[in-house]
Amino acid sequence: MKASNWRSPFRILPTFKERVWGTTELSPWFSQPQLQATGEAWFTAADNPVCDGPSLGELLRRHSDILGTGASPDFPSLCPLLVKLLFTTGKLSIQVHPPDDYAREHHHSLGKTEAWYVLKAEPGAQIALGFKERISPERLRTAAASGEIESLLNWRAVQAGDFIFVPAGTVHAIGAGLTICEIQQSSDITYRLYDYGRPRELHLEDGCRVANLEPYSAYTEIRQIGPGRRILIESTYFCIEHLRQKEQRIRISGSLPHYMLLVCIHGQGAIGERIFGEGQVWLVPACSVPLAIESGDAEWLLAYPGRESLPAISVG
Repeated sequence: MKASNWRSPFRILPTFKERVWGTTELSPWFSQPQLQATGEAWFTAADNPVCDGPSLGELLRRHSDILGTGASPDFPSLCPLLVKLLFTTGKLSIQVHPPDDYAREHHHSLGKTEAWYVLKAEPGAQIALGFKERISPERLRTAAASGEIESLLNWRAVQAGDFIFVPAGTVHAIGAGLTICEIQQSSDITYRLYDYGRPRELHLEDGCRVANLEPYSAYTEIRQIGPGRRILIESTYFCIEHLRQKEQRIRISGSLPHYMLLVCIHGQGAIGERIFGEGQVWLVPACSVPLAIESGDAEWLLAYPGRESLPAISVG
């Protein structure tokens, strides 16, 4: 990408991660079947390619102002928010992620608070969040070792359109038959507590240190703040909105001090003079030019740094 163009929205291309619980069929998000069992498509990591440009990490090193006030002081060339699509045909491990202070001390990394938006769910698909009742640290350790932990978790059915907030420290699991858009702090620190007998490393010591042993309580209240515009979560780490177009134009004013991420979860159309489609992720730089999104029926997830300015957006 040329230096003169960085103030306009640009598309970030995916990289695919093989997972034992993944799939080779990723439609309608990606047209070509994968040769490996793909479980995750990453979009905003440092090594993700940028359309017509270098990797995202290299672009941010060259143009630090792209992130604006949303940049991390400790990791200025890292996009603080990582966007993924998850595709599950089996259960993920039962796991937990560390908060900022633990991740910084032990991994020189951001912590990992995340949020899930369910794009597709087969009948009976489930996720687990927290425990049915409070347990002791000793019970967690023995239950993780024996596999009893699966029955101690609070499992619930999910369907397309559900939104779930997962603070760091929440013991959680994702079941089979789901396609999820995950927006999280940019960290790859996962502590597996139980993995259904798969030959992968477990992390009981670290996991038991950071796990919240209480029932899940981080429920969110979705708020309609305008035509076609809902706030799904306002947290310390990120804000996420859902935008819906019905033969309407989305207008986003320019000159915001922080970056934004646009994730197209349905539809197609144009951002300015560039064509977009389902499953694409676009970065709107800080201090960007004003932009208009033209589409008949697109839906978006909009993510931006927490504790930042609410974007001036109109749908209509």
